[in-house]
Amino acid sequence: MTLTIGPLRAEPGQKTRGSLTADLGTTTADVPLILVNGSRPGPRVVITGGVHGGEFIGIDAATHLAGLLEPDDVTGQLVICPVANPPAVYGGRLNISPLDGVNINRIFPGDKEGGPTERMAAWLFEYVINGADAYVDLHSGGIDQHLLDFVGYRVTSDTELTTKNKTMAHAVGYERVMPRPLPDGGNSHAAANRQGIPGILIETGQLGDRDPATVRRLLDGLCRLLHHLGVIEAPQNLAPVTVQPREWVWTGEIVSPVAGLWYPDAIAGDEVTEGQTIGRVIDPADGTEHKVAAPATGTVIYGMNGLTVRLGMLLAEIAVPRD
Repeated sequence: MTLTIGPLRAEPGQKTRGSLTADLGTTTADVPLILVNGSRPGPRVVITGGVHGGEFIGIDAATHLAGLLEPDDVTGQLVICPVANPPAVYGGRLNISPLDGVNINRIFPGDKEGGPTERMAAWLFEYVINGADAYVDLHSGGIDQHLLDFVGYRVTSDTELTTKNKTMAHAVGYERVMPRPLPDGGNSHAAANRQGIPGILIETGQLGDRDPATVRRLLDGLCRLLHHLGVIEAPQNLAPVTVQPREWVWTGEIVSPVAGLWYPDAIAGDEVTEGQTIGRVIDPADGTEHKVAAPATGTVIYGMNGLTVRLGMLLAEIAVPRD
């Protein structure tokens, strides 16, 4: 079957590279796409990187994967979009778009009649994500974020869909697998679930990391996942899984009580106890100090490293192993 996205076409046994222009209302964005139509029929898998700016590992890994895989390596169809949100990637380098200050991964599946970021989200669903048999969204800790690697998935009312989400998440081979209840909210993989598409979120690296070893770690995870989905054979140089995946439960998140300067006392990987002070937000005008306490006991999975924070900004998230 021909793989077609807009004017881009890949016949069976063909690989096509190009870009499509997304109309964002007040401007446009050129979105790169690589279509790998395998020599043998199978599932269609969509991989996106660059949903957020300042998260480089997913962009690099998706680009490398697109260069490595040829149609003879693939059973089914692979759609790779290494820079899914060009305004944020090239203009903002943060998780919000400089066009309108909106975080695209809070508003999927978007709105074709909305603002620029809502239109970007709707375009991605219409042209890239729809029709997938499995969807993978690649993220990392941005330029101001500490993060432990993890894979996230959603628990849905559809047992079969949830099982697909869970087995995909475990197949990546990361130590931490983080389910969240219900496919609600505007995250890309949750919105895909609401359309019946199995999907997961993979978080790899932190602080704007672009180290080749970190990219390799994600590439290995993607190859394990694609092998699990029946898309590729396991590469001979695939790194073995040294720690078995383990499910964790989110137990608390901490947001900034005010705008100011953030001085953390705990970062990703630290163990904290409920009520423990994990940092302070200081008003730069009068020096007022606002202590921030952990709402639960557990491990800090995500932590804000940036100095300047706004009211309501996520400062940290805590989780514990399910068992």
